[in-house]
Amino acid sequence: MRLLLLILFLSLLVIFPSFLYLNYSVIQTPVEPPLSRLEIDNGPVVMPHLKNSTIKAELGQSSWKLLHTMMARFPEHPTQDEKEALRSFIYLFSRLYPCGECATEFQAILAKHPPQVSSRETASQWACAVHNIVNKRLQKEIFDCGKITEKYKCGCDDEKIHKS
Repeated sequence: MRLLLLILFLSLLVIFPSFLYLNYSVIQTPVEPPLSRLEIDNGPVVMPHLKNSTIKAELGQSSWKLLHTMMARFPEHPTQDEKEALRSFIYLFSRLYPCGECATEFQAILAKHPPQVSSRETASQWACAVHNIVNKRLQKEIFDCGKITEKYKCGCDDEKIHKS
């Protein structure tokens, strides 16, 4: 019986202080209030400057392909949730883009030309117009936005075939 009481007493000596420490540390950890969607979407650029011009150019080409393809596949008649998802993605993309100076430029463009997400066509034309703003600044060729659907196909016909 004494051995059992001794084991119980020693266990309490080990467990109880740990329990107190854990509870104390939880109490002492400051809890930040959750940010609103507006604060998250419209926050500052996260990434530092990207000095390697080769990587910067490759990143730009890949990013524009992603954005244009995303717009080409966006629903023709999006729900409010889908519109908000795309709008939020674009703003978060502008914060998290791996090239800090590019992200800063993109945020300035978004301030003047907010995302247009009412339909696939509107989103595609908006992305093309924004891309041309960047092309003009970089002294690159301006793309004919009337041909954007030819260049970035949505692949929607493939989905209709597979669903049948």
